[in-house]
Amino acid sequence: MEPNSRDSAEPQPALVTRRFRVSGIVQGVGFRPFVHRLARAVGARGWVLNDSQGVQLELQAQDAEIQAFLRALVESPPPLARITAVREEALAEPAPRYDDFQIRGSVDLRYTDTLIPPDSDVCADCLRELRDPADRRYRYPFINCTHCGPRYSIICDMPYDRSQTTMRSFPMCPACAREYEDIEDRRYHAQPNACPACGPRLTLTDRLGAPIAAEDPVRFTIARLREGALFAVKSLGGFHLVADARNEAAVRELRRRKRRDAKPFAIMVADAEAASRYVVLSPPERALLESRQRPIVLLRRRPGSLPDAVAPRNPSFGVMLPSTPLHYLLLEDPALDVLVMTSGNLSGHPIAFDNDTALAQLRDIADYFVLHDRDIRTRVDDSVVRLTEAEGLDGPLLSFIRRSRGYAPYPIHLSQGVGAVVALGGELKTTVAVGKDNQVFISQHIGDLKNDSTFGAHVDCSSHVQRLLSVQADTVACDMHPAFRSTRAAKDRSGMQVASVQHHHAHMAACMAENGLNERVIGVIFDGSGYGLDNTIWGGEFLVGDYRDFVRAGHLRPMYLLGGDKAVKEPIRVAISLLVETFGDELGGLRVPALADIAEERRDVFVKMAQRRLNATATTSMGRLFDGVSSLLRVCHEVEYEAQAAIELEALLERDFGTAPPLEYGIEERDGRLVVDYRPLVRDLLRAIEEPGATPAHLSRRFHSTVVDVIANVCLRLAARYDVRRVVMSGGVFMNEFVVINALRRLSREGLAPHCHRLVPPNDGGISLGQILVAAARARDAAPARGERPATPDRP
Repeated sequence: MEPNSRDSAEPQPALVTRRFRVSGIVQGVGFRPFVHRLARAVGARGWVLNDSQGVQLELQAQDAEIQAFLRALVESPPPLARITAVREEALAEPAPRYDDFQIRGSVDLRYTDTLIPPDSDVCADCLRELRDPADRRYRYPFINCTHCGPRYSIICDMPYDRSQTTMRSFPMCPACAREYEDIEDRRYHAQPNACPACGPRLTLTDRLGAPIAAEDPVRFTIARLREGALFAVKSLGGFHLVADARNEAAVRELRRRKRRDAKPFAIMVADAEAASRYVVLSPPERALLESRQRPIVLLRRRPGSLPDAVAPRNPSFGVMLPSTPLHYLLLEDPALDVLVMTSGNLSGHPIAFDNDTALAQLRDIADYFVLHDRDIRTRVDDSVVRLTEAEGLDGPLLSFIRRSRGYAPYPIHLSQGVGAVVALGGELKTTVAVGKDNQVFISQHIGDLKNDSTFGAHVDCSSHVQRLLSVQADTVACDMHPAFRSTRAAKDRSGMQVASVQHHHAHMAACMAENGLNERVIGVIFDGSGYGLDNTIWGGEFLVGDYRDFVRAGHLRPMYLLGGDKAVKEPIRVAISLLVETFGDELGGLRVPALADIAEERRDVFVKMAQRRLNATATTSMGRLFDGVSSLLRVCHEVEYEAQAAIELEALLERDFGTAPPLEYGIEERDGRLVVDYRPLVRDLLRAIEEPGATPAHLSRRFHSTVVDVIANVCLRLAARYDVRRVVMSGGVFMNEFVVINALRRLSREGLAPHCHRLVPPNDGGISLGQILVAAARARDAAPARGERPATPDRP
């Protein structure tokens, strides 16, 4: 007799019937079979089904049994499920007496309100089968089940059924079909279910696309990698370029062919034990590395463990564990335990995700291609995260550098509704966001929109995410910069309300939103550039405001970018601008070691440009100040990748968060705003360079400490002026670990309430979230977008 059987002669408490709705990621993750098993375990009868809002179920049992069911439902859901709400619903009519518990067919799925499941790694059960010679999926590179595998990257439309994914090209064999229909099986309704007899297959080609007849493509790949060959491998959301990370010649050749001399490569290892040979791994970092999202985690490198060419001039390695069965197979040889895994793309282009594009774009980089015939619907880059543990923090601080595979498109939940709004982000590190009810769904990383292929991906992503979510947006939010392709795309959308959002206001709103703030705050927004309300380039901003409006309450003193955008690539131009702004005509009589690093004729041209402000763009950018100081300390005069000068300046600190005496600087009042004067800093820095024993590392620490001191002192003045305690910090500069950690500590000691990003990147990958919030706030007030108000202590 089953437990809790109602056939006993003993008196039973009265049966009750209750209906519940479960919301979240509850479809395509084995949720209904889980509910069925749980109902049988507690002795409940009734039914469960999928509908447009998630999962609906009706339970008929004793009240104690229903309570036990609900506890287990919330405390131990299926591995890939994420429950956001369990709500009881009224019964439309008296319930019949049920004989058992059934899984009913899905209903009303034309409009979907369920969450889209992100892609996942390989579960322990599938990994065990992958390695079992007796299993019919032994060494099958596409093994998966309801608890793991591809999801978002293969979904073409909703509802999430096989016919709506790229697996529709692979009819299931009888054995797979039996698993798919068996409610007791782990692969019950696993939409990507497949096996060697009926599923996707690997193919191997040379760089020209000619097939290679290898008995085992994986073992061929391992053998060639050990010989130093370079491969392009089709992974979960796109292609990786792969090399043996311990083979310095192979890594350098990959750099040469990809024309990537300095930017660090990520590495992949089989497990945390292997990772510990190359990096220092704390328990929280290990948990993050092993999480189902399988992000790239920035970890402190062990000196000498791998060639410097893997991550030049960087104290960390970006490490990830396998996210697909194929990755596990590639790492099965103990002699090949660590691989370089870098994005398979040409510089400035998105990662290749279809076979033909990969062969066309990567043939001059890869010697061989590992392809397969399961199409990727949506390219999804690897996510990049960092976990910081330091005294004075409320637990480890998770920071996103890039939020993509494994996390997208999971939403940010808000305390208020935002309506049907789509936000197109900016120009760099772009993401798309879609507002729906009290959630904002942020897309995967798309990239920089300066070429047609990335812009095409941006357009496709905007429409695809809206379609998957059944959202017909009536408002499109964008940046104010008139030259951004995303801005032009927004204004080309006929019939939609356009909400133009100032760049740094969007940063502030994003940080407010993820921290649940609905009040006036101080926004410290430090980045490389953003189009200001006065048509100049901002980037070192202190704002005071809320979602709807803001005051520009303070900023960095303007400097001048010699040659405009060329100065972003050549920090020495910024350094000379800082010197001329500081010393004027006195510069000729000064000893500046950094100036000896460039040709005299070129230096003189830059000095004249700075003196006359000829072809020189004014900016208040804190990011550019980092560049200029990096150049003055002879750390980096020219950059290959974005923020390289600042990253290498921070790298000198070796992830040690101890502060040093700040350099001098000024704060002056100008037109009702606080202006931070960097000229005393430049003078003090040049004096410090000449001090005996001065090192770039120590002077970098003093400069970083100065930035923290500036933040604290300006925020304290603004807090008193505007009667505001909460401070949000956003912008690319706050990817700097030293600055964000010490700013959090210092502002807290000063009695303020600081907040930083933990759910979205502080860089431009997060501004689409802020754009949604600003557009929604203005729509609620039913008023047109407004600019800055006068900088007075009154509510902005």
